[in-house]
Amino acid sequence: MATRESLLLRRVRLVPVRARTTADPAGNHLLPPDGPVDVRIAAGSVTAVASSLERAPGEEQLDADGRWAIPGLWDQHVHFRQAAQTFQRLDLTSAGSAAEALTLLRDYLAGPEAPPADAPAVGFGFFQAGWPDEPSLAALDAVAGERAVVLVSNDVHCGWVSTRARRMLELPGDGDADGLVRENPWFEALTRMAELPGVRPTDGYPKAQATAAARGVVGVTDMEWADNRTEWPARVAAGTDRLRVRTATYPDRLEEVLAAGLRTGVPLPGGRGLVTMGPLKVISDGSLNTATAHTSTAYPEPIDAASPHGVQNVPPEELTALLRRAARHGLEVAVHAIGDAAVGIALDAVEAAGARGSVEHAQLLAPGQAERFATLGVRASVQPAHLLDDRDVTEERWPGRAADSFPLRTLLDAGAEVVFGSDAPVARLHPWLAMAAAVHRSADEREPWHPEQHVTAAEALAASTDGQGTVGVGSRGDVVLLDADPLARDLPAGAGTAAVAARLRDMPVAATILAGRATYLAL
Repeated sequence: MATRESLLLRRVRLVPVRARTTADPAGNHLLPPDGPVDVRIAAGSVTAVASSLERAPGEEQLDADGRWAIPGLWDQHVHFRQAAQTFQRLDLTSAGSAAEALTLLRDYLAGPEAPPADAPAVGFGFFQAGWPDEPSLAALDAVAGERAVVLVSNDVHCGWVSTRARRMLELPGDGDADGLVRENPWFEALTRMAELPGVRPTDGYPKAQATAAARGVVGVTDMEWADNRTEWPARVAAGTDRLRVRTATYPDRLEEVLAAGLRTGVPLPGGRGLVTMGPLKVISDGSLNTATAHTSTAYPEPIDAASPHGVQNVPPEELTALLRRAARHGLEVAVHAIGDAAVGIALDAVEAAGARGSVEHAQLLAPGQAERFATLGVRASVQPAHLLDDRDVTEERWPGRAADSFPLRTLLDAGAEVVFGSDAPVARLHPWLAMAAAVHRSADEREPWHPEQHVTAAEALAASTDGQGTVGVGSRGDVVLLDADPLARDLPAGAGTAAVAARLRDMPVAATILAGRATYLAL
């Protein structure tokens, strides 16, 4: 007997996805049938795959007409509130200098899209690392006047904040010498932004979810600085239900999570099975663009002379204690570590604490660290699209270390588990862009950047499906239909990585199915 959750997909071609779920006990990966098959999804799982299935009474069906089917895509690292709000914020990504950013701000404040005078004006996406001039509080105040203005950097590790906004966000002093507020004081300010007058932080959520679903995304791990475990079930109950969500928590809410008895993977009440408890997130160091990532070699021109190797936000002993407490209570951990020194400290802490989980970013590795990921069973949660923006600043700030940056091939060859994300809004919540960057390591006319770190299209896809392999009986009922083969097997023999990446980057999604329910349909 079919239920309303039962869906029959007709005439789909199964793309082989080499992941943990498709290996037999001997480690052999099973290949899908060559021709089209029918796939039944019932009660949230794939229950049948055959060359032809009889439609059950009342069962919905969808004719894929030979389209390619893959497991639903996941983004393993997003800041969903920040990403959703980019739809409502001034776009600063084109600003090539502080002066240009201020011109964009001046025009925005004078235009029809400006918020009311008593509400903060927020911009997002500036790349201060490449600017020929320095930002300053005085220059920002000259444009902002008595308005509250908050400009968020592309990597979300610093903000350019006007004097009025500083008062509203309870920020001490005048920030650093260049007028920016960085790292922990800035992260604390971000959590307070949602409480400012006129801010409606959830307005962009439906559009952000719809955009993600249109790209084949069925799930995210939300690393937002917020009370995710209570806010997400409420959103789902209100109809924002196109994605599965794993909700991270930060150390300041760890005791609340432990008191509630929550463990990683536990469904959260009211989340309709879509929202589960995720990891403890710890930001252990800074970022490349702010020259605060903690590295073993000093920055040629450190922004802070007192921190020539970047910033270790959480001392090693404190980090180990946090991870040990999480591990004892069944929480996985997600440790932000970008510089190789921070990665080493994170791996040491995971080992000492007996923790499970991931190191987020792992952007720069020292020799032997990839092997430690594999030995310890720590996931490398990486964001390949960042390399498109970071290649030039990497050469400048980590001279001689670029070959160790975004070391995807090294990690895979060492046997480490690698999963992909975006860190949205730092990069777009766009798994196909991430896959293309991992395959070709360039998105412009330049040659690939350190092509020895390429991965294949098959490896990139496997890193994007949350451990789900080829769609088969027992798979989650999360399936994406595509108008083209993502493995590019139909391209001419000898087609290079540029052609494969172009196929991935422009991948046409025909349908996204979440637990048997269409969240996007373009058939």
